[in-house]
Amino acid sequence: MAAKRQMLTVLMGVSLLATTACTSTSDQADGTPRPTRLTTTTAPGTAAVDRVTWALPYGEPTTLDPAKVGDYSPQTVGANLCDTLTRMNADFSLSPGLAQKVTWSDKRTLVLDLRSDVKFWDGSPMTPQDVIYSLERQKDPKTQALYGNHLSAVTSIKATGPHQVTLRGKTYDQTLPKALSTSFGAVSQKAYTAKAGPAYGTAKGGLMCTGPYELDSWKSGDTITLQRNNAYWDARLKPKARQIAFKFITNSNTLTSALLSGEVDGTYELPPSSATALARSDSGTTRLGPSTQNVLLIPGNAKSPAADRRLLDALSHVIDRDALIKNVFGGDATTLKSLVPPLTWRGDEAASRFDAAYEKLPAVPKPDLKRAKELMKKAGPVSRPLVAAIPAGDQRGLQALTFIQAAAKKLGVEIKIKQLQPTEMSSLFYDPAVRKDLDLVLTFGYVTMPDPASYVAEMVTPHGIFNWTNYHNPEVTRLLTRARTSADPAASADAYAEAQDLFAPTVPVVYLATTHERMFMNKRISGAPTSFAYMGMPWAAHLGGTGK
Repeated sequence: MAAKRQMLTVLMGVSLLATTACTSTSDQADGTPRPTRLTTTTAPGTAAVDRVTWALPYGEPTTLDPAKVGDYSPQTVGANLCDTLTRMNADFSLSPGLAQKVTWSDKRTLVLDLRSDVKFWDGSPMTPQDVIYSLERQKDPKTQALYGNHLSAVTSIKATGPHQVTLRGKTYDQTLPKALSTSFGAVSQKAYTAKAGPAYGTAKGGLMCTGPYELDSWKSGDTITLQRNNAYWDARLKPKARQIAFKFITNSNTLTSALLSGEVDGTYELPPSSATALARSDSGTTRLGPSTQNVLLIPGNAKSPAADRRLLDALSHVIDRDALIKNVFGGDATTLKSLVPPLTWRGDEAASRFDAAYEKLPAVPKPDLKRAKELMKKAGPVSRPLVAAIPAGDQRGLQALTFIQAAAKKLGVEIKIKQLQPTEMSSLFYDPAVRKDLDLVLTFGYVTMPDPASYVAEMVTPHGIFNWTNYHNPEVTRLLTRARTSADPAASADAYAEAQDLFAPTVPVVYLATTHERMFMNKRISGAPTSFAYMGMPWAAHLGGTGK
């Protein structure tokens, strides 16, 4: 799309994926068959359902405040509560949300034309003031928001009509309209949020949003229950399920039993071990979907011996990724050469440029102990065991880290595994104090919007919230800024490609894999999306009964 174009409509983005795509047809590690196609959604559920129980394998959320959610559990729940200004679809395309149109009137001015028929759960209308407040509170340090960086180039946010908000910036920012489809673009009621203060989004403070479900109850340590919003503004997504109950189940064996018995109807992020057991049951179906998830091994802090890229490169050369993917991920993953998977840019106008740049990156290393030992000599000996963190009860993470632990022993590097409780594991991503005694963290991360540059910037620029090792290359920062501010998709892609050539081989990280989305759903319900886009869309509103 040419930079000279004065009017740029960004809502109806092209999809990243076709509805289906073939995957490997091999069996799981134990020989049982697994799903052989990636799909983005399931057949519509047409019947009303009184209650659906859904599992949260990553445990209880610490908050549901859209400004603060940045993990699997809170986003799985919150996507059904707080609508966003633009909406992610199951195929990763974007469509209108609370804003019926988003346009650049010039290179510095983004205009949001709001729907006039949206109401909060208490019946009050959504106004431009609610939208402005929801965005601006993310710049306030007291909010402790995760996404305020999206407003770094925005100089003003003003109401320019009874149903219009205009953002004025220092420069063009191609990531801003995309970000409006994430938690950053969620709208909360100004009066309620201000009154709740720091408690907003907690079990005590509650929420006030516009989504298809509203927060009914939060029983700490057990369940979050959502109640259908019978006055929901989007007639196409009137929920068929009266209640959605989210159970906090972090133990894989417990989760498997609950799904087999029908106590729990479904889950995203189904562990491979559970998928194997469920494949022998007729209680429901395991499905695979496309995903932008990445599996990385990241140093916990800059002072750790593991922050030395040479040590990580040595470790990278003794990890058998093919075996890891087969035995830990059940074959439902592929290798990774950089921080973000290629699916992230699949719908971009310059996708071919992104693809070409990714293809030119160094090949994923095969196990080579001789080369690994040579690299280890350059790094020097590690004088103490390295402490590596995973969530407690996460069997997939434990298996992966145990696999890596065995590989590290070939280099004389000892890794001690530390299992953290869900709340502590969630906090470590944003709290340096939690990471100070951790050398390595096995992360199952993800990209929430179709833009690689913004995600990477959080890991490799000086103020990035995931830049735990203080990595800094001024040229990388400059190129990522160019990628963000260029209105020409080709120029933006080229700038990102140049930055990737620099950071991919130097940032302290071990690239392990990109996994497919794996979900299970009881045969009595259907309609849920199977792709990882569920994290940014009101997926539960698609659920309905099957009559089975």
